[in-house]
Amino acid sequence: MRFGIGYDIHRLAEGRPLVLGGKTIPYNLGPDGHSDADVLTHAVIDGLLGAAGLGDIGKIFGVDRQETKNISSLVLLKRTMELIRRAGYSVNNMDATIVAERPKLSEHTVEMRKNLAEILEISPERVNIKTSTTQGLGETGNCLAIEVYAVVSINEDEKKS
Repeated sequence: MRFGIGYDIHRLAEGRPLVLGGKTIPYNLGPDGHSDADVLTHAVIDGLLGAAGLGDIGKIFGVDRQETKNISSLVLLKRTMELIRRAGYSVNNMDATIVAERPKLSEHTVEMRKNLAEILEISPERVNIKTSTTQGLGETGNCLAIEVYAVVSINEDEKKS
């Protein structure tokens, strides 16, 4: 079993959809970024790549690549899972914390879990998503950014051993 830690933060901007774990959440601001800027999915991708020793999201899907402009981060997660499987691993579980002052996100986590679990090829019970705030502290607390911390565990497939 191997573990990886993922982290992502994006500034919030007007005119951008707020997409987290593949779910679009009604809000007047969304993360600014090259792709759909889904910070939850980006943190999970970085956790997966770290666990497998395959680098990071910038190395694999850098912002200098036109083919990733405005792409759904779920598509990037699917591509990451192809890399994980080719490297001889499968996902055991993932846990993430979304840090945002607003909007309140807890009512949306069930759908986020389902979306991620499907691509990670595990049951939603093995995907945990928590929400938190910074109680008004820093850029995230002032509603200028949204950030996510994720931990992922993967198993070496028996064929590889």
